[in-house]
Parts: sequence; C-alpha cells; structure tokens
Amino acid sequence: MTTPAAAALPHAEFDGRPATEDDLGRALFFNYGHFTAMQVRGGRVRGLDLHLARLDAANRELFELPLDGELVRRLVRHALESAGTADASVRVHAYLPPGNTATTVMVTVREPGGMDPGPKSLKSVPFARTAPHLKRPGEFGQTYYANLARRAGYDDALLTLPDGSVTEGAFTNIGFWDGTAVTWPQAPALSGVAMGVLERELPGAGLKSLRRPVTLDGLGAFRSAFLTNSLGMAPVARIDDTAFTVDAELMRRLAAAHEAAPGEKV
Repeated sequence: MTTPAAAALPHAEFDGRPATEDDLGRALFFNYGHFTAMQVRGGRVRGLDLHLARLDAANRELFELPLDGELVRRLVRHALESAGTADASVRVHAYLPPGNTATTVMVTVREPGGMDPGPKSLKSVPFARTAPHLKRPGEFGQTYYANLARRAGYDDALLTLPDGSVTEGAFTNIGFWDGTAVTWPQAPALSGVAMGVLERELPGAGLKSLRRPVTLDGLGAFRSAFLTNSLGMAPVARIDDTAFTVDAELMRRLAAAHEAAPGEKV
C-alpha cells in the first residue's frame, strides 16, 4: 500500500513575518478569533471591501478593537509576494492572545481553489451555529453534521432551526429560485462574501434578489436551488426527498453576474 502524500502546508505569516513554531502553537491552542477566506486572481479579489468590512466588524465585536483595512491589504500583499504568487487561496485570521493589546493577524497562502460545479444533494440537519454572523475557526458542529450527511450518501449538510427554518449550508450559503427571483433564507446565518457580491450584482443582471424565511416544508415552492461560497457555485439537485431542477441557464446567469463584479486590487 502506498501512503498518500500529505497536502502541502500553506505559506503562513504573522503580522507580516514568517510564522514561527511559537506563532503556530498559539494559533493552535488559542484559536478564539475570526477569519475570512478569499480567492485571489492576478492580485485582485471580488468583494474585497466586504472581506475587509467583515474583519473589522468581527474584530470590534470580539476584541473591541478596529482592524484597519489598509493594514490587512498590506499584510496580504506581503504574504502573496513572499509566496511568489498572485493567484491563491488566502485566509486572514485575527486573534488576541492573552496579554496582548493589539490584534495578531495571520495570513495563509495556498494554491487557488474552486468548488466542484456538479449538482449537490443535501441532508437537512438540526444545527444552528453559535453567533452565526461571525466567521470563525473550530466549527466542530458543522464538520460533524457534514460528515454524517456524507456517510448517509449526501454531498453535504443543510443547517436548520427547530421550527424547520433553513439557515445555510454547512460551509455555504444557499439560494433558491422560483422562476422570478432569487431568494436567500432570512434566518441567523453567515452573510457570505460571494452571496453579498451576488446580491449587489443580480439586479443589474436582470435577476431579482430578496431575503425571506424559507422552511423545509415550503421547499416545493422553488424550482431550483444553488450553493455559493468563496470557492464558487454549484446547483442543488435535492434536499432530503425534495428534488430540484438543475437549471443550467440559471447557473450561467449567476456566474455571469458574479464575474461582472470588478476585482479589487489587494
């Protein structure tokens, strides 16, 4: 038997310098913080302003400290230059280790990523994230239910509240299409940057976008559904026993709307 090769570790920097063993140990054992994940192409990011706003808002909420967007951009540029690439998957993590008075920023750079565009099947699960509006490390519950869904023959999990309200995918946002408008579940969930970009761009592409409550017993009102996150988009073929039309034209229009958003230079 051949042992599979280990995945390459990302290039990591803390506050603009190469990560040390002590830095990584602190991040491992004290991971109370938040992050954002972005795809960089040619040194540019769609929705960069949304990423920076997310980081600043979360930092103020968790640590009562601002996180300057220009500082973040400078640290990301430095990490990309040090890694020798302008195309990458980048994560920006923020921590405030005990005794520190300034936020520690970790930037990781690895190879570009993308979502498998094939149709997805989702299993609904009864789970709501704590403080779901924050993007943070250590999401045990999401990973646990996503793994259970895959063992049951599904591609991923769909998080729901006790009353049957749909919130989000395990690591995605979900949108629904009834033939006239894109509906995003109005429920406690993370507002993803890709979702935010689409909400801004869809009207210009001739697609109405709105937020309203969506429940499991109301899924039949929708013709199609799709998932989106920083890695891309994919159609949903079914949720539990509810089947959806995989609408290639809808996915084309969604992708075109997202690609119409200008990439902002890091």
